[in-house]
Amino acid sequence: MTPTMALAGGVFEEPADDPDTSELRRLVDDLGQRSFEERSGRPRLPEHFDQNLWRNLEQTGLSRLTSTPELGAGPSESAIMLYGLARHAGAVPIAETDLLAAWLGTLAGLTPPATGPLTVAIADGEPIAGRIAGTAVDTPWTMASAAVMLLARTPESAHVAVVDDRELDVVEGHNLAGEPRDRVHFDLPAHRFRAIEGSVTDELLRRGAWARCVQILGVLDAAAALSVSHTRDRVQFGRPLSAFQAVQHSLASMAGEIERARAATTLAVAAASDYGFAAERTDYAVTVAKVILGRVVDAVTAAAHQLHGAIGSTLEHPLWRFTMRAQSWIGEFGSTRDHARRLGQRVIAADNPWDIVFGIVNSGQARPR
Repeated sequence: MTPTMALAGGVFEEPADDPDTSELRRLVDDLGQRSFEERSGRPRLPEHFDQNLWRNLEQTGLSRLTSTPELGAGPSESAIMLYGLARHAGAVPIAETDLLAAWLGTLAGLTPPATGPLTVAIADGEPIAGRIAGTAVDTPWTMASAAVMLLARTPESAHVAVVDDRELDVVEGHNLAGEPRDRVHFDLPAHRFRAIEGSVTDELLRRGAWARCVQILGVLDAAAALSVSHTRDRVQFGRPLSAFQAVQHSLASMAGEIERARAATTLAVAAASDYGFAAERTDYAVTVAKVILGRVVDAVTAAAHQLHGAIGSTLEHPLWRFTMRAQSWIGEFGSTRDHARRLGQRVIAADNPWDIVFGIVNSGQARPR
């Protein structure tokens, strides 16, 4: 499939018919829609793990789509799945399981459970008397996971272990959308860990940032769809809200912001598909996407809630499920400020800053003239 088609479409435009992806799109959309409808009548805060959705993902092979070599799936297929499930506010750790934990376990020569959700905890570790201890913050879905892939960074190296929640001291928490984000303390024998190269940590964070960009685009499209529907149906002074010029301007501005985010995220999907997650070009594309999305999220969230009025902030209305996910996800795997700083450092270090602007990057060097 063409990577640039993975995120095509949105509320204002139907995606082009692509025979290579249409079946996967329909399957993901069907599973996500069923999950959303089942949970729509009983909103919860914090969120509860969706057992039915996860069971369906495992039965269809989507729970470990890219980490199962026989399926032959790559970043483009992963983007379709992440985007589609996010657009229906799927309450499962799909990115954490497939793109992060399963990949990290395979790379470290460890064997996580073959079924059930997984998650990743990242922390600075302190070696003490043959043990490694530390605390990971904002760990997603710890208590719902069959295993936790634990990455401990020490001054000498990075270390990976596969553990379950009974071996950890877990303080449960959640993000703005109610998704579990826990504080995890560990103190384990050093022999439980496998040493890995430090560059693996960078790639893990890059994969996480890439996944969040794709997922954010999904929830922004969902917020836009709800805003369009609400302004068409809501009548004020004898006319639907969508007939007022100010409302039309707000919807148009929202569409423009989302399409800006789509273009940047599509670049990141294409880079990961063409060069892999370890490549410098992918690092650049993910950095750009994270910076742009960081500016888009606030604008789209504000517009969506203004168009809905107070009702959009209530627990019973679905809008907050999407906008609060966007607000929470944008700060994970590196904040907008962190990525903006990295992008600025690239520009300063380049012989010709225009090479950075146009994405001409190869192994950290601008393209020779």
